[in-house]
Amino acid sequence: MFRRLTLLLCGMLLALAAPAAAQAKTFYWISHGSPADPVWTYFLAGAKQWAADTGQTVNTSFHNGDVPSHQEAVRAAIAAKADGIVTTSPDPGSLIEVVKEAKAAGIPIINFNTPDPKAAFDAYVGGDNTTFGRHWAQYLVDKGLVKSGDFVWLPVEVPGATYGVQEEEGIASVFKPLEITWEVTDSTLDQAEIISRMVDYLTANRTKIKAVIGLGDLVTGSIKRVFDQVGVKPGEIPVVGWGNSLDTTQEVLTGYVNAAQWQDPQATSYVALSLAAMASGGVPPGFNVITGALYEKDTAAVYDKILSGK
Repeated sequence: MFRRLTLLLCGMLLALAAPAAAQAKTFYWISHGSPADPVWTYFLAGAKQWAADTGQTVNTSFHNGDVPSHQEAVRAAIAAKADGIVTTSPDPGSLIEVVKEAKAAGIPIINFNTPDPKAAFDAYVGGDNTTFGRHWAQYLVDKGLVKSGDFVWLPVEVPGATYGVQEEEGIASVFKPLEITWEVTDSTLDQAEIISRMVDYLTANRTKIKAVIGLGDLVTGSIKRVFDQVGVKPGEIPVVGWGNSLDTTQEVLTGYVNAAQWQDPQATSYVALSLAAMASGGVPPGFNVITGALYEKDTAAVYDKILSGK
């Protein structure tokens, strides 16, 4: 009798488990970034948290700004019949064709972190880079930190990457009418090399640089080390830019950076995957989710706490 009851209970549990197993899905999270970039640690953490909370599988990959590799990763997800794909855009227009391929295969594809309106993504989750660039430039102007005729330095990690191109567009919309000039200098995704290149540039151009706008987290997070090596005191050269790392929150708190941009990296990945799952279930998103906030010294501790996991 006990054996028959046990078998009956096991059968009932299997019957209950079957629908749950049938609902298990696989999603692909694809980034143009580098795992060595501190901010991507937080984006990745959001994807892992979503997988843990939902019980779904999330396959993740980084492509270090390599466009062909990134395109191939999306195609591999399509070939694997992914239930949904969330991906950054490594370069403006670079994913137009693969997005078409995903949609032709009936696979939802959500854009996150770096928007590309040219590609027919189902939705976008993240910041508006053009708006961020405009806000950084306007901040410097409104605070009286730069004026007509000044020169502003714009270091970036990856030459031609979507985020830097869009941010420069926003900056140009403010600076060009005021006849403020600027130069974008390319670095790498290796922080030691970034610091070396920034030190060389600042040393050679220190007398003409009136402000700095860091177009990426690694360059903005390197400001203190660069300034210390060159002998620039905190606040001597105004700095604004990205702020998704502990390096930058500390730079804001200690006066090396005037204002920094928070992007909600963990939430961005989490929401992007949620939209992909929703679309996979037959509910199209039909809207974008815009994230981000510019913080100064008075609120930097809030983001420092989040990034330190306290």
